[in-house]
Amino acid sequence: MTATETPTTAANTVTAARTTTAANTVTAARTTTAANTATAERQIVPPEEKHAAELEFLAAHDSGPRPPGWRLTPRAVVTFVMGSGGEKLKAGRRSLVIEPKFVGERALVERCVVTLAGERGLLLVGEPGTAKSMLSELLAAAVCGTSALTVQGTAGTTEDQLKYGWNYALLLAKGPSREALVPSPVLTAMTTGAVARVEEVTRCLPEVQDALVSLLSERRIAVPELAGTPDGQLHAAAGFTLIATANLRDKGVSEMSAALKRRFNFETVGPIGSLAAEVELVRRQSTTAVARAGAGYAVDDAVLEALVTAFRDLRTGRSTEGWDVERPSTVMSTAEAVSVATALGVTAAYLPDGGDLLGRLPGQLLGVVRKDDPADAARLLGYWDGPVRRRAEQGAATWRTLWDLRSALEA
Repeated sequence: MTATETPTTAANTVTAARTTTAANTVTAARTTTAANTATAERQIVPPEEKHAAELEFLAAHDSGPRPPGWRLTPRAVVTFVMGSGGEKLKAGRRSLVIEPKFVGERALVERCVVTLAGERGLLLVGEPGTAKSMLSELLAAAVCGTSALTVQGTAGTTEDQLKYGWNYALLLAKGPSREALVPSPVLTAMTTGAVARVEEVTRCLPEVQDALVSLLSERRIAVPELAGTPDGQLHAAAGFTLIATANLRDKGVSEMSAALKRRFNFETVGPIGSLAAEVELVRRQSTTAVARAGAGYAVDDAVLEALVTAFRDLRTGRSTEGWDVERPSTVMSTAEAVSVATALGVTAAYLPDGGDLLGRLPGQLLGVVRKDDPADAARLLGYWDGPVRRRAEQGAATWRTLWDLRSALEA
């Protein structure tokens, strides 16, 4: 302490120094955290970002007429979803092959695009795991450039999540105003002429579903708190439409009213028809998933084909040879097959004794079929005593190995 410094001044100086140091430390920590968050690789990239180069190319490639608010022509939207069939498309000096993203009927995708171009609601229905959500994402990304305007339907979804809420701090400070209103994803899509998505609409309570009836017919949302102002009625801009999805297995959760059904065009998304196409899809998606886990992919074709064949047999109730199979109550979807293939890939990469992937397949299948009904384990055992045994007797090496592993299903 100097001669001119008082004890109070010194204390204040020390306190200020500590405060500054603490503040700098917090700021540095926040900066580091933000930087790490910004550079961290995301597990799932939205299709509008993942395929941004294709979307930009298709916008230049096809300059034909577009519905109001659309980024691409309807024809280009179909090409984006289904791919160009290996053909190199040209846009000026550039050329690009558009990769297929959805495995299914082209006619189905064309009908979906026509529905959206007519500004009518589109409802994608089907068994769980048939890529309904993925198709809705791809369509939204191609039409309006974003798939993020989404409401996830659950028993806890409220009407506010389909319409609007309030910033209560602003509401208390300034009263009802457009500034204080917090739009839902659906309202944002309405006012910007974009595509909104409602996932699992039949899981929403009936009163929440009813909010969609007037929204899809009148194309406006009333805001009673702002009555008498220009914002008392919020109208849909040109291009607005809505894609909803529903699982056929959840039909009884909250049955849609006849009034709501009339506001949608229904399209059924079915399982993949071709064994080869399903094997390729499972390989592609599981390879990507294992790569995200930081490993190389080591599941061979024989294991993948046996996996997908078993799923298809159990899903349809009939083997590829025409033999009857007792179907489990669990949905043997392609998405579930991808999960099993991913688990096998991670096992091979990270577990010391993970090389025998075929030997692990019965246990993986048992885990899948037990999800809904423990009695399904007996149905899987019946599949082993039927098609698996008969294929083994015909000399198929992969199925002979699987037949020898039957005891794993009796645990």
